[in-house]
Amino acid sequence: MSPDAPDADHAPLLVLDDVTKSFGAVAALRGVRLALRPGEAHALVGENGAGKSTLVKILAGAHPPDSGRLTLDGQPVVLRGPADARSAGIAVIHQEPTLFPDLSIAENIFMGRQPVRGLRRIDGRAMIRDAERLFQRLGVRIDPRRPARGLSIADQQLVEIAKALSFDARVLVMDEPTAALSGVEVERLFGVARSLCGRGAAVLFISHRFDEVFDLCQRVTVLRDGAWVSTDPVADLTVDEVVRRMVGRDVSSLYPKQDALVRDTVLEVSGLTRAGVFADVSFSVGGGEIVALAGLVGAGRSEVARAVFGVDRYDAGEVRVNGRVLPPGSPGRAIAAGLALVPEDRRQQGLVMELSVERNATLARRRALSRLGILLGSAERAEARRWTNRLQVKTARLAVPVATLSGGNQQKVVLAKWLSTAPRVLLVDEPTRGIDVGTKAEVHRLLSELAGQGLAIVMISSELPEVLGMADRVLVMHEGRLVRELSRAEADETSVMFAATGQGATA
Repeated sequence: MSPDAPDADHAPLLVLDDVTKSFGAVAALRGVRLALRPGEAHALVGENGAGKSTLVKILAGAHPPDSGRLTLDGQPVVLRGPADARSAGIAVIHQEPTLFPDLSIAENIFMGRQPVRGLRRIDGRAMIRDAERLFQRLGVRIDPRRPARGLSIADQQLVEIAKALSFDARVLVMDEPTAALSGVEVERLFGVARSLCGRGAAVLFISHRFDEVFDLCQRVTVLRDGAWVSTDPVADLTVDEVVRRMVGRDVSSLYPKQDALVRDTVLEVSGLTRAGVFADVSFSVGGGEIVALAGLVGAGRSEVARAVFGVDRYDAGEVRVNGRVLPPGSPGRAIAAGLALVPEDRRQQGLVMELSVERNATLARRRALSRLGILLGSAERAEARRWTNRLQVKTARLAVPVATLSGGNQQKVVLAKWLSTAPRVLLVDEPTRGIDVGTKAEVHRLLSELAGQGLAIVMISSELPEVLGMADRVLVMHEGRLVRELSRAEADETSVMFAATGQGATA
């Protein structure tokens, strides 16, 4: 069903028509259309990378579309920035609100728009009174005098909603608002959302939780690979149908996976728990095996990898490498034991962007390349040249800053840095995020070759085709727990997605 089909009750309030947005060679949105109606909660669903976040940023005025148009009340509208979005009555409530912690709730709500009295002095009493009225409209009890510091995520979101009401927002975009909320907090938030719809607002609800989508929303729009797939009434859909529309791609030759010859167990993780983040996570990885940690954003996959490597401490459980227990919270001991971690954010966590390619490629080997505490430049250059040649890093000179390289070549430098340590276990988080298709194939081929040489690999990826194309086993996480283990033969996009959204059988 087209989102622009006539509605007997409501004409659309906000319409996106054939909207396209690209970042370099990557097409984030391709001909997307969406219609939000007053008095209606509309769900937007899709896999990680489907284009949901880009669409939200367009509605927030953060990114202009490359083509297509937005109409509000039937009139074309151009959002040149967040101020234009607010003026148009569009408000975005993010998963983690950004309030000023040392200001009061009332001051956060009316930041930059405080009521004033004589001599242009801020009228504090009027501001508190207006904030109280907003919370009364929302049907919640929050003292506008108290500082924002210490508020729960749920209350912070209500403050953001009150702020939206204060400038008469008619379109409320709720981007993964329930990820950090308890069941009671979710119900309270839904009560507020229904109240807003009852007053004629349009709510766009973005979530991976299908039970919430079917509980709150009247329509569902599905995106896949940046393109619009369908828009239908919730009453006409089932969870199975939504999942099928979200997935359904073939794994192509992009994934040159060699058959695995699994050797003895190298990594054992037992009962790993970090309060509020993940609980009772247990798995093992053999030499020559690629094990994928799959799941949705916020499932706890990256946090588990960081805990295994010792970057983050954990409250219970243990990690063993070749049968020896690793002390928690010690990356140095983890490296000495043969672990390597390629982090999710290569620019912030994997590289020092101002340093040269050769310096970045040898950062984890500086002690071995030094004599009497002095780093030998010739040894550093030889080591960097060996690994950049092996990984086919495209750079004019090893002395240039790594910031000048493409995203794919930067990722290769991070891999070079860790592979030079001759690890036994490679933890690689989102190995191909933000790199072009050709480089993706090179990274996949490298991972397959390394596994063939006996390396144990734990791969975290939000791209289901990558998981299915590269993994010998898939471990699916949902809300901090390992909920299902699938062999390569058992795993398909539907089974992984069902488990990742809490629909599958518990492991």
